[in-house]
Amino acid sequence: MSDLLSGLRIRPAAPSDIDAVLRFWRDAAEGTSISDDHDGVARLVARDPEALLLAERDGELAGTVIAGFDGWRCHLYRLAVHPDRRRQGIGRALLAAAEERFAALGGRRADAMVLNRNELAHQAWHASGYAPEPQWSRWVRHLTD
Repeated sequence: MSDLLSGLRIRPAAPSDIDAVLRFWRDAAEGTSISDDHDGVARLVARDPEALLLAERDGELAGTVIAGFDGWRCHLYRLAVHPDRRRQGIGRALLAAAEERFAALGGRRADAMVLNRNELAHQAWHASGYAPEPQWSRWVRHLTD
C-alpha cells in the first residue's frame, strides 16, 4: 500500500453515518440529487447495507461511493472525495472496493453516473478505466414532485 493510502479504511455506511454523509456530499460532491435526503439514504442503507461505501482517514470521512447491484447490473453513484484529499488514490481505492463487491455478487460490468459538466470527474473515471458510451442516453421521469 502506498504512503498516500496508509491509514485509509473503507467500510459500509451504517444508519448512524447518514447525516455525516449528507453533509459530506454538500462539500465534496458535484450537484445534488432528489434522493439526497435522510430518508433516501436511509432507504438505501436499509435495503442494501453494503452498497454505500465510506473511505475514512484519521477518523474523518474522506470519500464515498454507492455501489448498487440490482442482481443484473452494477451501478456506481456518488463517487466523491473531499477536496482536500483528492489526488491521493482515495477515489481509486473506493472504486476497487466497489468492483470487488460487484465481482463477489456476480456482476460483469459496472456503469457510472457522471455529470456531463464535471470535467474533473471525467478525468478520474477515465484514469480508472471507465469510458462514456455515447450510444446510450439516460431517460428520467421523476416519480414525486
